[in-house]
Amino acid sequence: MPSSQETTVQDSGFADPTPPREPDDAGHRTMRRATAGDAATVRAVTRAAYAKWVPLLGREPLPMTVDYDVALRDHRVDLLLIDGDVAALIEMAPAPDHLLVVNVAVAPAHQHRGHGRALLAHAEEVAWSLGLGEIRLYTNALFAENLRLYRQLGYRVQREEAHPRLGVAIHMGKRFGSAEAATCTESSNGGQP
Repeated sequence: MPSSQETTVQDSGFADPTPPREPDDAGHRTMRRATAGDAATVRAVTRAAYAKWVPLLGREPLPMTVDYDVALRDHRVDLLLIDGDVAALIEMAPAPDHLLVVNVAVAPAHQHRGHGRALLAHAEEVAWSLGLGEIRLYTNALFAENLRLYRQLGYRVQREEAHPRLGVAIHMGKRFGSAEAATCTESSNGGQP
């Protein structure tokens, strides 16, 4: 049974644009909140996950350059573990009206197995628990694989933002009912959802 710091991750059932491989890492999949002591691991997984984009961009993507000691202090980072080893992570920053997904990183050996989808489903649960009805994220316009996945998961483009040195960032969002809204609805309907 998972500890209070660790929860079992359920696959969201969303379609991945790349058919999942047979999960040779389908062992016990859990989540736990990262701590300051995890900064080196978060950095290593993120750098490995984003390395494939360096040739496309001609530079390191921004998540490869972040100070994860600071990120772990300022944001919520949850780790997805396979049999106790970190396979992926999600970095989130709650705002008053939405949850911002700052970074989703899946180690190359664990990609195309539904872990990214599971992390985004986890972000929805986090948003719900905070009473938020929207998740926002952003990605580089050149990351077609990411854009396809986010669209399949129900994210919609909110705006595009051009950066002279960084290219075009695509800002996306997904709205859903918040826990707060559900509570208000149940109260106004005599407890009926």
